[in-house]
Amino acid sequence: MSSKFYQKEIRKMTSQKSKFAQTALISALAALTAVTTIMVRVPIPATNGYFNIGDVFIILAGLWLGPKAGLIVGAVGSSVADAVGFPVYIPATFAVKGLEGLVAGLPIKKTVAALLAAIVMVAGYYVFEAFIYPMLGNRIPMFAITTPEAALIALLPNAVQGIAGAVGGLALWHSIANKK
Repeated sequence: MSSKFYQKEIRKMTSQKSKFAQTALISALAALTAVTTIMVRVPIPATNGYFNIGDVFIILAGLWLGPKAGLIVGAVGSSVADAVGFPVYIPATFAVKGLEGLVAGLPIKKTVAALLAAIVMVAGYYVFEAFIYPMLGNRIPMFAITTPEAALIALLPNAVQGIAGAVGGLALWHSIANKK
């Protein structure tokens, strides 16, 4: 067999190991997102939602592994957490946290990406809580959990959560990036 054949096989094996490692990292970050979201829940009574710190790992996933990983970690990890006690929020969470992770992974300056991701999270929940859920609640009673007025009240805790997620995600990313 030629050395080109062996070189090709080695590249293929290395690529497979790399894909496995990335899948393992994405899975671990999704699990960390779910666990930290479940473990640190501060209720926001106005919207029947809650403040949490899972955004740290969503932002980290996007910054470290890119937009696809950020999307998966945000959508899956956070939705799993909502399945434990807050299932009505799964549609909003899947969309909003997935988009948050995707934006965190954009190929722009890391600080800007993290802050934009936080803004996406705050704006996304506002849209769901002020418009989408009240509209759905008119037809499907389980979605009648919030109002436009309540969504305004939730802006402040959501903004604090977004900033905490961006700062924490950036701090973890910097600690990982500086070890290379």
